[in-house]
Amino acid sequence: MNITQSILQTARERGTSKSTCPSEIARALFPDDWRKHMGEIRDAAIELHKSGQVLLTQKGNPVDPDHIKGPVRIRISRSTCTS
Repeated sequence: MNITQSILQTARERGTSKSTCPSEIARALFPDDWRKHMGEIRDAAIELHKSGQVLLTQKGNPVDPDHIKGPVRIRISRSTCTS
């Protein structure tokens, strides 16, 4: 499974009311060296956010993916969840 598929699958499993941490995706895909893949996970999540498939949040609020500072959470978008 690739990064994008893993993000979407995990987010769908959580549903629209719960989110996941990008590190959870990294740990599942790259258990031995997950930290060095965090940039890839974050980049994939940003692309999914920009395409409307997921929502990136900080402290529960939507975040502008072009101005992220600090940790984010990933949540499936309502439109993706129902399709």
